[in-house]
Formats: sequence, C-alpha cells, structure tokens
Amino acid sequence: MRNVKIKSLIPSIFCCLMLSSSCQVRGQVNGTAKPLQSLETYPFEEVERSDEEWKSSLSEQEYYVLRQHGTERAFTGALWDNKGDGEYICRGCDLPLFNSDTKYRSGTGWPSFFQPKYSNTVEEEVDNSHGMVRTEVHCARCKGHLGHVFNDGPAPTGLRYCMNSASLKFVAEDEK
Repeated sequence: MRNVKIKSLIPSIFCCLMLSSSCQVRGQVNGTAKPLQSLETYPFEEVERSDEEWKSSLSEQEYYVLRQHGTERAFTGALWDNKGDGEYICRGCDLPLFNSDTKYRSGTGWPSFFQPKYSNTVEEEVDNSHGMVRTEVHCARCKGHLGHVFNDGPAPTGLRYCMNSASLKFVAEDEK
C-alpha cells in the first residue's frame, strides 16, 4: 500500500522539480541571487483620466487588461520571454515599475519579477474574482491593473510578480 502512495506522488514531485529548475533568476552571481537592496521611493503624482481618454490612448487589449482587470493568454504577450537589459514601465502612464535585473523565467508564460523597482510604484489589493483569493497588483499612479503577486517566487524575496505584457512597456538600457 505504501508503494502505491509513493508511486502516485512521483508525477507531482517530478513536476515540482521541473518547475523549480526552470525558475532562472536574472542578475544571479555564481548561482545565487544578489542580495536585496532597500528600495527607494519614486516621486509622482496620480494620473486621472476619463474612460474615453483611456480608450483613445490604449489599444483594445491594453484597455482590457489595464482598465477592465483582464488577463492576456499565457505565452502570447510581447514581453514574457524578453531577455533585454532595461526597465519595465506602466503602459498607461510610464511609471517605472520593474528592472530587468529582477525578471526571471517562471515558466508561466507571463513576465515575472521578484521585486518592484521602487517601494511605492505598485500597489496590492485582495482579488476575490473567478472563485479564487489572489493579490492583485496595480500601478500606483494610474491604478491600471498589472497582474498578480504570488508567494512562490525565487530567492531573495520568494515573490512572483506575474505581470501582463499588455500592461507594460520595455525601455532598453541603451534607450534611456
């Protein structure tokens, strides 16, 4: 009986091992993540626009994600596999949100980061939609929906900020 239970767990254990081995953190030094530095704050004023202004400044997909709390399909966004060095900013208001140093390959099909660039540019709130309890992440300046944060990320934070490509713009290091 004991062998049957262990054998039934093997596929689950294999899946967990494969997922954890695919979590490759950018910015690692000799296989270990760089120590976290304390995050600074970023000065900004909130952005308020009418629904019509948002519709005219965003594509249909961007509007769906940022303003209607939608989610793009996994592995379809332009940034999920981006490996460039630079900064990820809010598609709605250009607020700096994440650095490429904190991006990692989570295997989920969405851009994933283990921490924001600044302590005050992303906000979190409980999301009870779709029969689940999750933590929604949105831009602190324009309140646009970015994605969700989960407690299954890599060291040093253990967090996975799972963002929608449609809510982000990438600015390459050499374009700054």
